[in-house]
Amino acid sequence: MTTIRDVAKEAGVSVATVSRVLNETGYVHDDTRRKVQNAIQILNYSPNEVARSLYKRESRLIGLLLPDITNPFFPLLARGIEDEIHRQGFRVIFGNSDEDLQKEMDYISTFIQNNVVGIISATNNPDNSNYQNIDIPVVFLDRTSNDYPSVYADGKLGGRLAAEEIIQRGSKNVTLLKGPSQVLPAQERFQGSLQALSESEVDFQVINTSSFSFEEAKKWAKELFQKYPVTDGVIASNDIVATAVLHEALHLGKKIPDEVQIIGFDDIPQSSLLFPALSTIRQPAYDMGMEAAKLLTKLIRKQHVEKNTIKMDVSFMERQTTRKVKIHG
Repeated sequence: MTTIRDVAKEAGVSVATVSRVLNETGYVHDDTRRKVQNAIQILNYSPNEVARSLYKRESRLIGLLLPDITNPFFPLLARGIEDEIHRQGFRVIFGNSDEDLQKEMDYISTFIQNNVVGIISATNNPDNSNYQNIDIPVVFLDRTSNDYPSVYADGKLGGRLAAEEIIQRGSKNVTLLKGPSQVLPAQERFQGSLQALSESEVDFQVINTSSFSFEEAKKWAKELFQKYPVTDGVIASNDIVATAVLHEALHLGKKIPDEVQIIGFDDIPQSSLLFPALSTIRQPAYDMGMEAAKLLTKLIRKQHVEKNTIKMDVSFMERQTTRKVKIHG
């Protein structure tokens, strides 16, 4: 690995001179500066960002904490963040908390030790004590917080939309899969669906779930059709769970969408590739990530922020697991 000493040797100058060029401190003659810059280019030298930030007492590092990188929704968020953060001249350090409070706290400590200037967190516990003693900006993503800026999608509206669309398309016996109780967005979308179903004429029932993992979702899908074999509409807590329900329904020989309609939530890229393709409620994940990054960089630079809380719209993506709306003429 190329070091600052290699650069100094290539340029024919002292290590201190290279350091002054890198950190923009002290006077360096233009000809000498060019020699150092040429040496950096020739050797493809990249300064240690952490060491540099400690030396200059400033940093361009951002901490990003996600709850479960195996859920395809979160890489979409991360991509939006990374693209915008990079455009703004910052870099990202990533942590995966696995929805574990201790692991989350460990990552926050690691971020602080690495001199990050801000944190974006999609933790399930935005109001826990892990964040109380942090003196750098924090933005919550896909979560809401009473104390910190946040960017999130309108989960309650999304849940209501899913229920209204499945009712409008003729389902009379709907099963609602309630997402994990500790995940606030899952509870918001559940409340939205529950409210719309309660106001309707359809029969419905609720199945509690405790995670978004596909392996767990396969068990709940089996339970769903064993307990409620006459179900003709399913509103899933996310697209992973909806995929498991679709697989089980097809395994049982049910015709989709004629006998059973299914609506997911998130619109992960895989949803459109299923057969039949999954109807779902779309969260604008990439755009949410970008907005969180923009908000955080403004806070870091102490720029004016018009809105600390950004709620983004959701929409229904009609595909092949729901029937067409009948138009009465």
